[in-house]
Amino acid sequence: MSDRDHQHDPRMRRNQLVACRKLSLWAALSWLALGWKDLMRAPGVSLLYGLLVFLVSVLVTWLSWKLGGYVLLISALSGFIFVAPLLAFALYSVSRQLELGQTASLSHTFQAIRRPLSNSAVFTLILLVIFLLWARAGMMVQVFFPYGKDPEWEHVVSFLLIGSAVGSLFAGVSFAASVFALPMLANRNIDVITAVISSINAVLRNKPAMLVWAILICILTLVGFLTAGLGLIVIIPWLACSSWHGYREAIDVSTLQTLAIKSTSSI
Repeated sequence: MSDRDHQHDPRMRRNQLVACRKLSLWAALSWLALGWKDLMRAPGVSLLYGLLVFLVSVLVTWLSWKLGGYVLLISALSGFIFVAPLLAFALYSVSRQLELGQTASLSHTFQAIRRPLSNSAVFTLILLVIFLLWARAGMMVQVFFPYGKDPEWEHVVSFLLIGSAVGSLFAGVSFAASVFALPMLANRNIDVITAVISSINAVLRNKPAMLVWAILICILTLVGFLTAGLGLIVIIPWLACSSWHGYREAIDVSTLQTLAIKSTSSI
């Protein structure tokens, strides 16, 4: 087949977009319920990973405060939404192992990370670029609010409102690109571009349902922050398992080759 024929082959075009399903408005509530069941079935692995996320969050918070004060701290906390899907990447395998009827184990979880390592590394680079752009944007917002180390409360509120408006643009792109792409990369033998395009397509075709899911993620993440990060020990694995069930409901991957944990894996 020539390059020209290759470009116009409808089968090749379909390979660039994995089909999605129509979601109900409150589909995310069922994802949370299923994710919580998975968390209760594999609490050891899940909470151990959640504890690791908590410790990393404490370290990043401390460094941000020491190096840049409240501005860098706010930017870092806001940027958490960009890196949170990557923090949950290994945990997708917990729900997958349970779905296969296996006992979730830490060794299988690390094995699941190794298989799609190259694709996850590429995706990490993409989200890192988005995060760095957001961090730079956050620092640029500070230029218009040069209040020093002890700003008045109304100035902080103004900074937060404008920074949130700017950050929401970056967060929306990150959310659409990663919400289904990362579970897909952890489950199917697929390239990053196809996974990202398919994820964005599913989000755009289910905007009301995905808006509900995004709001729930923000609320639960905020709860984690308000508990001095301790809530993240439970919330991160809960959201990861819930995201797995969201991916399974939203994306039709039945025609794609499974990225097996074991030779018997078939989902």
